[in-house]
Amino acid sequence: MDAAEFKHVVLGIVFLKYLTDSTEEAEVPPGRPARAGVNGQETKRERPGFSVPPEARWEYLRTNAGSNPSAAGQLIDGAMQVLETANPSLDNVLPRDYSRKNLDGRRLVELLDVVASIGTGKTNDPSKDILGRVYEYFLSKFASAEGKLGGEFYTPKSVVELLVEMVEPAKGIIYDPCCGSGGMFVQSEKFVLAHGGRVNDLTVYGQESNPTTWRLCKMNLAIRGIDADIGPVPADTFHKDIHKQLKADFILANPPFNMSDWGGERLSQDARWEFGSPPPGNANFAWMQHMIYHLSSSGVAAIVLSNGALSSNQNGEAQVRSAIIEGDLIDCIVSLPPQLFYTTQIPVSVWVLTRSKNRPGQRDRRGRVLFVHAYHLGELKDRTHRELTISDISSISQVYHSWRDDVPTARYRDVPGFCNSVGISDIRKHRMALVPGRYVGFDKAAIPAFSAEDIRSELAAIRKRFAASEAASKRALQILEELLNGRAAS
Repeated sequence: MDAAEFKHVVLGIVFLKYLTDSTEEAEVPPGRPARAGVNGQETKRERPGFSVPPEARWEYLRTNAGSNPSAAGQLIDGAMQVLETANPSLDNVLPRDYSRKNLDGRRLVELLDVVASIGTGKTNDPSKDILGRVYEYFLSKFASAEGKLGGEFYTPKSVVELLVEMVEPAKGIIYDPCCGSGGMFVQSEKFVLAHGGRVNDLTVYGQESNPTTWRLCKMNLAIRGIDADIGPVPADTFHKDIHKQLKADFILANPPFNMSDWGGERLSQDARWEFGSPPPGNANFAWMQHMIYHLSSSGVAAIVLSNGALSSNQNGEAQVRSAIIEGDLIDCIVSLPPQLFYTTQIPVSVWVLTRSKNRPGQRDRRGRVLFVHAYHLGELKDRTHRELTISDISSISQVYHSWRDDVPTARYRDVPGFCNSVGISDIRKHRMALVPGRYVGFDKAAIPAFSAEDIRSELAAIRKRFAASEAASKRALQILEELLNGRAAS
């Protein structure tokens, strides 16, 4: 089976396993007290109306498929059907083609056995975005076969955590126009619970164009009991904005990087392009302006974009970026370390945008932008993958909040090499480029001190290399002259 097709087979089976684990964990036996959460409140979300009939439960499927492999596909399709019937939120979401001829029943049984060994842990914990991580794994392995852009569907958990900690979604409307597997919503719920809030204080809206990812998001949110409106069908955000009148208090998004085939030539006069038409060959500033368009008068957005958007002068991007800067919508720019994404090595930055820089309880930051250079942070988990640590996330979010929030005990100060508060007049001097490294300077204390002896030693080594280079050059010229003289004599 092709890798791209295999992904669809596995995701449905993982969902069934995860759903059974989550439901059985939520079913507290009689006489056993429920776990208390923050401030004594129950943190486990109730799932009214969400049920898993016996014929859709994991052990039933595994036992009956194991005893009759030829019926494995029919059993799984039946489980999907009864789940959709019992849960309207899953209608037309689950895959139901496991009984097709090219799926070997014995292989399905083996797959059930493999998935059975996956320990999903405390599945009711919103921090464990298991489905999203599994989907991310398949994207990283199969993206080349499907021709998908790296980073298009799933944002690494540490990056999502950073965005949530900076924006602090607590109460109001939260929106992600390219929501992928729903990781932004899951992490936002965790933030609310960790700070003693109520998850029902957040109203969730999203949109996703890829049918497979849209179904995954529906499954991911349904299994957690998150009531979200991501549209009745998958839809292209640019060409079918299903939440056209929405104004969000919080926007969290990781749009596809440098998207070139977004159909911009058909949207040149769109009302969303308040700061200028984005180039048809790159959707970065189309995504940004779409989110600004949907931002409420006091809302905050955190967007992940490739670093090219910080300084690109091609195809009118500089003019759009300059207009957004002059409009005073940019609150903060954070340059992140490389290798954070499994599917791409493109370096990225976080843009924090707002229409109001002097809200009650905050400092008046009109006409200023905070730059944070976090390129050196993160820990390598293997040769190709880096993650932001809890300390990294805290240091970035804390410096942003100390700069923005009016808290006497947490006064902001510039830190050479890490952060700097810059006026728009200074940004103009840099031709409207927003690369944090240009503004934060460097930490002189981090430069090692050299003694006179160190300098003399280095000078001697350099002179020695120069002398060797000069000798080699003379020898090369001598050989060429000898060759030339030999040819002339012949």
